[in-house]
Amino acid sequence: MDGELKDHPGISGGATALHEMRIATVIGALLDAQAKSVLDLGCGEGELMVRLAAQAQFSRIIGIDISDHVLRMARCLLGLDPLASPGRVEVMHASFTEPDSALKGFDAAVLLETIEHINPGRLSRVEGAVFGCYRPRTVLVTTPNHEYNTMYGMAPGQFRHPGHCFEWDRPKFRHWASGVAGRNGYSVAFSDIGDPHPTLGAPTQMAIFTLIADPV
Repeated sequence: MDGELKDHPGISGGATALHEMRIATVIGALLDAQAKSVLDLGCGEGELMVRLAAQAQFSRIIGIDISDHVLRMARCLLGLDPLASPGRVEVMHASFTEPDSALKGFDAAVLLETIEHINPGRLSRVEGAVFGCYRPRTVLVTTPNHEYNTMYGMAPGQFRHPGHCFEWDRPKFRHWASGVAGRNGYSVAFSDIGDPHPTLGAPTQMAIFTLIADPV
């Protein structure tokens, strides 16, 4: 999912560059984690998947989304025949708010600009499905840093995309991510994406979860 409101006058010029930076940063983190199988949760039109498919390290790539429309676009971008047998790259109609045993056993999962599209009251379902059921070794989550919106000339409380249910500042995101990690046997580290402001941080924030133990 795209986390930027491209027709907003303060964002439009840098949205594409920032999106490319997010994708490159996520792929770099997956390569560093030595992941071979990757779930793209909320894959949208398949932009991340097509970049992953170009990397020989990734032997299995599955994207899921709840929109049939964007899945058709993803299949087109990836050159997938919907009638063919599953191969190295696959897209599925599914929700990452629901446990699914078919999505267990992957090395890594990515939520690229997706959690902010979820009603906050349903984030516990995301946690239960992704961290409780799928349990990949590595989970990458990127989301807008609300503090940075002032740099785009946005009014207080304004979001970057009409489909966003929330946008968190850095303390709120870190509080949420640390709680998820602690409850589910993961460690978590944080990284900035984009040119940082000295007090407002970077436009995008990323949490890198690493599985360390089964929850008590």
